[in-house]
Amino acid sequence: MLHLQTFGDLRLTESDGEPVRYPIKGLLMLAHIYAGASNELSRYELAQFLWSEVEPELARLNLRKLLSRIREMDGGRTEIAFDFTATTVCLNRQAVCSDLDVFRAGGPPLDRLQAIAESTQRGFIGNIKPATKQIDSWIRAQRDAHALQLRQALLEALPDVQKPGAARIISSAALQILERDPNDEQVRALLHRLSGGASFGERLPEGGGQARVEVKRPEPGSQSPDIERISPIPRILPRLVLLPPTAKHADAGLALANALIEDVTIELCALRHISIVAPHTAGQIRRDSEKAAVVARHSIAYLLDTRLSEEGLFAQLIYFPTDEIVWANRFKMTPDILPRQRRVIAQQLTESVARELAENEEERLRFEANPEAYHAYLVGSSLMSKLTLPHIRRARKAFKQSLSHRSDFSPSFTGLARTFTSEWLVTAQGNNELLHLAEQHALRAIERDPGSAAGHRELGVTRLYLGDVDASVAALHLAEELSPHFADVIYSHADTLVHASRPGDALAKIRKAISLNPIAPDAYLWCAAGASFFLEQYEEAIAYVEAMKDKAPAHRIAAASCAMIGDRKRALFHRQRAENINPVFDVEKWLAIVPFKEHWQKELYREGLLKAGF
Repeated sequence: MLHLQTFGDLRLTESDGEPVRYPIKGLLMLAHIYAGASNELSRYELAQFLWSEVEPELARLNLRKLLSRIREMDGGRTEIAFDFTATTVCLNRQAVCSDLDVFRAGGPPLDRLQAIAESTQRGFIGNIKPATKQIDSWIRAQRDAHALQLRQALLEALPDVQKPGAARIISSAALQILERDPNDEQVRALLHRLSGGASFGERLPEGGGQARVEVKRPEPGSQSPDIERISPIPRILPRLVLLPPTAKHADAGLALANALIEDVTIELCALRHISIVAPHTAGQIRRDSEKAAVVARHSIAYLLDTRLSEEGLFAQLIYFPTDEIVWANRFKMTPDILPRQRRVIAQQLTESVARELAENEEERLRFEANPEAYHAYLVGSSLMSKLTLPHIRRARKAFKQSLSHRSDFSPSFTGLARTFTSEWLVTAQGNNELLHLAEQHALRAIERDPGSAAGHRELGVTRLYLGDVDASVAALHLAEELSPHFADVIYSHADTLVHASRPGDALAKIRKAISLNPIAPDAYLWCAAGASFFLEQYEEAIAYVEAMKDKAPAHRIAAASCAMIGDRKRALFHRQRAENINPVFDVEKWLAIVPFKEHWQKELYREGLLKAGF
């Protein structure tokens, strides 16, 4: 028989697996008839379905051409999908079967649930962009109907929950349902009990009416179930995906770590203010080479990224639109404690993620209440990823535009402060006017949002360059207390500790920032290079500079490091690059304005720069 696959990619294959290369509209026509209550549809109905947005006469002409092409392709084939009459197109049920048959099949309820869940998680006709609104509406209606059938199969399988493997099958199906409809309280309560939150002897909430969609039985001859929305969700909930853990090497604990993340996924389904992506989809995203594109396509706001190493399970919560690390932590995963502590770790991770999500969502809603201001702010933030004067000044323009839409938008004041300190650094001219502007904007950010770590961070950075090292350390210490997992704050704190003549503490702190943000920005590596230089670890300093994508800001420290180990060739290379960027750089003028708490640092840096030929 011919086999019509509708879940995942839409395609038709012969009994030996060879594809039948019908046009896309031909496959849609076949799926439309197969999914309907009748085995045939009129040519008029099909023309309207496939070409609803053109004139009726042209639609009928297009259908005639399509049927003629299918006849030609079927020539010589023993298995024919369609029978054509002058007024209808009929499905040859004797020649075609489909994965849609899973909804009509009988068998043990648990087996039926597993089969339906495995089909629906691939997505109905997921590889075709609907050409018309009518096709799009039909695909959506089919997905709604399949979701209800999955839910019904789940409820029918509940009596078998004690059978081996049943809990995992039922949990997976329940997660699929909640991913689609986070407001299904009956399924949420069921999942909570499966995870050990309550006993199965308790009554589930009354619940047939909890479903978000209702299917009316089709009348004979109708095309498809009529889907009617009831109790619409008042707003779209932000989506969270928990990516399965990865490990650099084969690790016996990886399977247990995977199970741990599944536990957390189930626990987080108890939250009402977030929509959880089911584990199957999460696994596909993890394996996809274009993760960012997939995450954006699925409208995912948050990612919980996890990695397993000898040090344990590292988890970090990322807000995808701004690529901000909201929270991060590490959990011990040694084989001797993991089996008995798995539930404890899962609960700790769940509570931490839930708390951080709630706090971050409050901030996100404030941002989204001012979309123009937020958009301009994001443009400015993206430009600040490169420390070049053109990028800095374009970012400043974007932050000012943001404030023109909302004059009290604290993040944009923070961004402006950063542009002024960054320009002061890049130009290396000792222009204190830039620093005073940075200080003013940082104070405005703090005034409007005292609990934000970002404003205190910018104030700390500015105070450092103004020469008040102690005030800088105090401001950045407060910023880190307000947001202990904010990698950018930890980086700035590390940078200040370099100037506070504490390079050892600085290097430890910048390494922590890099562990929280492993694909580290160049600024982190630049800071690590400076700390290493003042610890007289010159090779390590050079290695950090070499790891930078844009080495422009770090050519001076690289030249000084190379000179201190006697590598004159590399020292000359980096000095020439630095001079090309800033041809008027003067060692004594620069050392006079760069704040160092103790004199030995200034002397060490002078020695390196002079040896490099500055």
